Amino acid sequence: MPSSPPNGLPVYRLITGKDDASFCQRISEILALGYQLHGSPSVTFDNSKGHVVAAQAVLWPVHGTATRS
Repeated sequence: MPSSPPNGLPVYRLITGKDDASFCQRISEILALGYQLHGSPSVTFDNSKGHVVAAQAVLWPVHGTATRS
């Protein structure tokens, strides 16, 4: 697997959108690229639009360990 995401995409991404089949398809496509889920999804109800909005963080797997200062 490449050490960085394809097409100049960022290592960290927060995917958001209406919680429907299209959102699930977007997440599936991102996972197929090699990203990994990071944490649990979050959902909230958008009263002005009348639907649930979902958010899911994804990370590109980084080889090696990060150091913290």
